[in-house]
Parts: sequence; structure tokens; C-alpha cells
Amino acid sequence: MSIEKRLADLGIEIPTPTAPVANYVPFVQSGKLVSVSGQIPMKDGKLAFEGKVGDTVSVDDARAAARLCALNIIAQAKAACDGDLDRVVRIVKLGGFVNCVDGFGSQPQVINAASDLMVEVFGDKGKHSRSAVGTNALPLNVPVEIDALIEIG
Repeated sequence: MSIEKRLADLGIEIPTPTAPVANYVPFVQSGKLVSVSGQIPMKDGKLAFEGKVGDTVSVDDARAAARLCALNIIAQAKAACDGDLDRVVRIVKLGGFVNCVDGFGSQPQVINAASDLMVEVFGDKGKHSRSAVGTNALPLNVPVEIDALIEIG
């Protein structure tokens, strides 16, 4: 089944890739690997979530933010693949960062929302290695930022 068909069956729309907010590019291709810069929870050109997990952001909202970051990663991958997500060979790695209060230990549960989406969309090709790290701050006060390494054909 094509990725576009799977997305349609899942009722998932891939957003327009978000432009960088600083001096970097959204992705870099080196050989068959695409490194996707950290994606934040942007929707329709605006931040969908702001704040610190365990304070002003619930775990459920942080999971929704992580899923949105993953959608934005897929949007960047689609751009890197000239619009053809069937060129994705493997989601190699996700690096997840959670802006959270001291003592918060549920970073893996937050980033699972992004990991789950990759497997929903890409099947076994979506299974990846991963980091889930807590931090005291992220750019624009977002609760989650995720970057990715993707192999394409």
C-alpha cells in the first residue's frame, strides 16, 4: 500500500512544511540519509502548544504536541523526497526533547506519540531508534521539539 493511501485511510493530512525560524535549513540530505531539523508543534503557521510539561502543559497535551512535531517531520521528509513518501526506506532515529519541570520522568510517554505515528504511517519502516530527553527550556517556549534521521531511496 502506498504511503499516500495509508495516510488517506488513517485520515491524516500532511501539513505544508514549516519554514525555519532562524539561520538553518529544514533538512539536509547526505547520500541516502536526510537529517530533519528539530520540528516544533506548529499548525497552520502558528504555535499550537506553549509551556512547560508538568506545569502549564499536561502529559496528554504534550503527547498531542509530539504527534504534531512528527507530522511536521513527515512534511519535511515529503519535501526531501520531492513529494513521494514511498521513497522513505526507514525512519532511522527520532530525537525527542521535552520542556519539563524538574523531577518529570515521563519523557518517553510523551515522545511515544511521535514514535507511534511513524509506525502507523510507515509500518515496519517507521520503527526507529530514539532519544527522549527532558530539558528546562526549548525555543519559543514550546513543550516538545523532535528531530529525525531518515533513509530515503
